[in-house]
Amino acid sequence: MMLYDCRTTADRDRGIAAAVEAVKSGELAVMPTDTVYGIGADAFTAHAITALHHARGATEPAPPPVLVGSRHTLDGLVYSLPRAARELADAFWPGALTLYVEHSPSLQWDLGETGGRVAVRMPLHPVALEVLREVGPMAVTTANKVGRPAPNTAEEAREQLEYSVRVYLEAGSAHDPAPSTIVDVSGDVPRVLRGGAIPFEKLRDVVPEILAPEA
Repeated sequence: MMLYDCRTTADRDRGIAAAVEAVKSGELAVMPTDTVYGIGADAFTAHAITALHHARGATEPAPPPVLVGSRHTLDGLVYSLPRAARELADAFWPGALTLYVEHSPSLQWDLGETGGRVAVRMPLHPVALEVLREVGPMAVTTANKVGRPAPNTAEEAREQLEYSVRVYLEAGSAHDPAPSTIVDVSGDVPRVLRGGAIPFEKLRDVVPEILAPEA
């Protein structure tokens, strides 16, 4: 278990390299995002996804969201990208917008019972983006034990997850601990599933037909 302070150039380079190596080896890494800190695994390594759930103490785990390092990666994960999804990604990525999309059935991953759909986001944090661009799509969820507060620093995450994670990347307090806004674009009309950092009004400016969350 190693914690790297990515606020210093030398430690940042070593930390990112260590996180990339760990994730590619099927192990776990904690890294900052533009919301809270996340615990991540290679999205295409089944035993790493299992380890992620065990680390968090999730007995009935939901499929984790997938983070990507490039807007174009989204095209490779879906069978057909809806116009609304493309427009929302162009407007708000990288950033605190999660898109719930119908993923391609040919993908060789096992995220759990997805029902053919997955939550995808491109975070606005340079450390996360560097790791993601080296590793590829990662399954990432909040770096906390189930039932405990989401961490705002890697040190807080380490206090909870300890040796279940190989590499911790510290970048200081999370910029905006508000959760990402989740929009379902898998149906005929896009709908907000969870309000968050991006207000509904801004989403509607881009996609006028978007529906507000159900009461």
